[in-house]
Amino acid sequence: MRAQWLEWYRSNPRETHLLLGILAVFLLIYFIPIGNARFDNAVLEAVHLTHWYAREHVILCLLPAFIIAGAMAVYLNQGAVMRFLGPDASKPVAFSVASVSGMLLAVCSCTVLPLFGGIYKRGAGLGAAVAFLYSGPAINIMAVVITAKVLGAEIGIARALGAVVFALVIATIMHALYRKQEAQRSLNNRRGFGAGDSDTPVSLVVSLFAFMIGILVFANWAAADSLVWMQIYAWKWLLTAILAVGLAGLLIWRWQWPVRPLLLLTAVVAGAAFLMPGVPELPFAIGMAGLMLMAASRQSDREWAVQSWDFAKQILPLLLVGVFIAGFALGRPGHEGMIPSEWVAAAVGDNSLTSTFIASVLGALMYFSTLTEVPIVDALMGAGMGKGPALALLLAGPALSLPNMLVIRSVLGTEKTLVYCALVVVMATITGFIYGHWW
Repeated sequence: MRAQWLEWYRSNPRETHLLLGILAVFLLIYFIPIGNARFDNAVLEAVHLTHWYAREHVILCLLPAFIIAGAMAVYLNQGAVMRFLGPDASKPVAFSVASVSGMLLAVCSCTVLPLFGGIYKRGAGLGAAVAFLYSGPAINIMAVVITAKVLGAEIGIARALGAVVFALVIATIMHALYRKQEAQRSLNNRRGFGAGDSDTPVSLVVSLFAFMIGILVFANWAAADSLVWMQIYAWKWLLTAILAVGLAGLLIWRWQWPVRPLLLLTAVVAGAAFLMPGVPELPFAIGMAGLMLMAASRQSDREWAVQSWDFAKQILPLLLVGVFIAGFALGRPGHEGMIPSEWVAAAVGDNSLTSTFIASVLGALMYFSTLTEVPIVDALMGAGMGKGPALALLLAGPALSLPNMLVIRSVLGTEKTLVYCALVVVMATITGFIYGHWW
């Protein structure tokens, strides 16, 4: 019987896999514990978190990030990327430039992904790309300031120093582990020089990215307990609108885009903002969609729209699936998923190595939007969380999440993703453990 089964499997592998897949889905549905209060609540939390993510992050964060990443893939000069960030570039220069570039964005672990994919696709070395990937969400100046104000100056300083060191150390280790692969990739990139490389003047490319990154940053400016920060927050949509008008002017003046369609798009966006002032996401989405439709209609800029769409269809489904799973397992901040919150509080209630490791792993799996990690850690510390695990969560949490891991795997592959995530968790654990015993 076993021999007959093996023979049938060898002759029909595709049908066997299909049969096993159908059987697995059927058993999952058949034995799903509907009616169990914790399971039902976990499903509801997963839906709530995914709904919140779609409303708060997809339009304002990811849409402009996809468009910027598409522009990187088309207009960013590959020679310049290779010179400053490539595998053969000076490592102190490459890692420093990547870290500073990521830090200036101050984005969450998901928004940084299209931008990371854009510079990596354009030729950035693995170490530099990873430094950018970690620094964007982790070395957030405002988050560090708020951490110091809410949780104490020493933990704020420890977070700032730890994040900077992490970006450099992780980049160095990743480069050392995969230097042979990076050398071959660098050789392949050199062979492709000139193929599709943009001849657009550098000043125009810099201006284009400055406007788009400014729109991304101000559209996602969050409220915080800081006078300057709150003043900017109060004017965020006016600043965003000014930058959008500046972008339109640049496209007309220097990129030779037609005036009439851009004026029509501006009027539609302004009308939507006037008629529905409480839903700023609507005119923002109309503006982003109109920009890409106009790019797709122009032969010289069509590739921009194509590359942006490629990033969107590669990344967005993985992010939504990952957010749903994270919500099911851990719930939203202040709410429970399948894992009871008292288990979490008990597991990280001291400064032991085990507690610090658990905090690092939980931080790596949970999704934190920009600045939300501080009140969450503050609540956990109020419930008895040790300072060591708190710092470990602050170092691992903003830079990693389950949705983030799924997308990184689609860019770097399984092995490199596992190594990167392991490095973040291990370094967060060691740093938190040392800090917890020191203080």
